[in-house]
Amino acid sequence: MQSDELRALQAPLKAQYREQPESSLYTLTARGTLDLEQIACRIDTRDERIVAGLHRATGGDGSLLCSGDMLLEALVACAGVTLASVATAISLPIAHGTISAEGDLDFRGTLGVSRDVPVGFRDIRLHFDLQTDASDEQVAKLIQLTERYCVVFQTLNTRPNLSVTHGITNDSN
Repeated sequence: MQSDELRALQAPLKAQYREQPESSLYTLTARGTLDLEQIACRIDTRDERIVAGLHRATGGDGSLLCSGDMLLEALVACAGVTLASVATAISLPIAHGTISAEGDLDFRGTLGVSRDVPVGFRDIRLHFDLQTDASDEQVAKLIQLTERYCVVFQTLNTRPNLSVTHGITNDSN
């Protein structure tokens, strides 16, 4: 896709969002169903159903997806799409690129072995390997804009307000 094609696709949306800011607010959703036999959760995606389960470090056998891996995959996907979009918008040519993320976590926290160990990733590293003739300054600007506009990166970086609710269905009638 060329820069002018991307601008043409996004121009009406940007105009609408400027004129009607409330139209820019969307609620994205995900839904899962418990699989208690496997200690897993089946996630319905647009095209298929994926199953997340225990990581090997918490007793899983490695046959199911790990939600920690899925978090890193979501970061890579969002950063990749954002980088491609920004590169297109600023007409910065990229011949090829790969994005990787790795994160460190101590499973003693999630298994309750030590209350002093936090649950979750301690460090996450995002890396871009780009094949381009662009200057170092241009690539630095591309990375800066990618960080700024990547939804998953910014969500992890700024910590959204989280809330949890629950409902109970009584099966005994």
